[in-house]
Amino acid sequence: MFLKKLSLFNYKNISEANYDFDAKINCFVGKNGVGKTNVLDAIYHLAYGKSYFNPLAVQNIKHNEEFFVIDGEFEKAQRNEQIVSSFKKGQKKILKRNGKPYEKFSDHIGFIPLVIISPADNDLIIEGSETRRKFIDSVISQLDATYLQELIQYQKIISQRNALLKYFALNRVFETDTLSIYNEQLNALGQPIFEKRNHFIEEFLPIFKKHHQAITGAAEEVQLVYESHLFEQDTLTLLEQNLTKDRALQYTSMGIHKDDLAFQIDHYPIKKFGSQGQQKSFLIALKLAQFEFVKKQSGEKPILLFDDIFDKLDETRVSKIIEMVNQEEFGQLFISDTHPERTENIVKTTHQTYKIFNL
Repeated sequence: MFLKKLSLFNYKNISEANYDFDAKINCFVGKNGVGKTNVLDAIYHLAYGKSYFNPLAVQNIKHNEEFFVIDGEFEKAQRNEQIVSSFKKGQKKILKRNGKPYEKFSDHIGFIPLVIISPADNDLIIEGSETRRKFIDSVISQLDATYLQELIQYQKIISQRNALLKYFALNRVFETDTLSIYNEQLNALGQPIFEKRNHFIEEFLPIFKKHHQAITGAAEEVQLVYESHLFEQDTLTLLEQNLTKDRALQYTSMGIHKDDLAFQIDHYPIKKFGSQGQQKSFLIALKLAQFEFVKKQSGEKPILLFDDIFDKLDETRVSKIIEMVNQEEFGQLFISDTHPERTENIVKTTHQTYKIFNL
């Protein structure tokens, strides 16, 4: 997978920009606020159909403008593929491949394998379980279209069941039969989603530990623990046992939509007991493991985006990451940094082709 050209119109703080990429490593350098991260985010946008940092499309339009357009030309399996994402205020977002609009954005997921490593990844540690579920779902969905459709359907039914519980409370009525239909549907979808998540963590964990060891020199023991109600009971039993609670809360309190992934260092939560450096190394190892997992499963080298990581790590960790990047298993890289000289000195050591874009 190789991005050859990128054009931006009215995207975030960028009025218009055009880039040609012919190198393995592409670096965007400049002061804070000039738009380095926005260029990387635009590349992410073409892979996932949304921004990594702000999924609300209207907030990605440049101030005082009415629309944005992101246009990318990729080379995939020796074929040119043009992906265009555009949005105009008051209209639906459009995602096109080679001039043909997607009916469902979900059909595009996985077509451009891509991994981003960013300071915003810290949300995986500090935010609630939904953020970590999204990480699991994002990785699996890139490789399993059926999983993504099951997930979309499950979330749709959860919304319907929650709306029904609110209706019951508001109107002081209760209909067992209608609720049972939703329970049966959630049970049928919940089990395969749970099994695929569990299987993913089992395969992913050794890869993650390997990368963490490479970055830190194996100073600490790290763990990813998948937490789910379904280890105890099937979805149907859980829903029936918690019916009184759900009626009081007016939402569905049990099921795979409450799953979590515990991040641990030396068997303690990294959120409470990990230093900033330890947390950063943990997250980079997590994302590098994502890269390797997707590459292994898809047979393609994902595009890798490094957003502002050199400011957050010591030289030892940076040099270890660069050593890994220098190996042939990595494909095209995009890096943002505030220090042009530092960036060039680092990428020179890789002996790979590189290009510096001063913004």
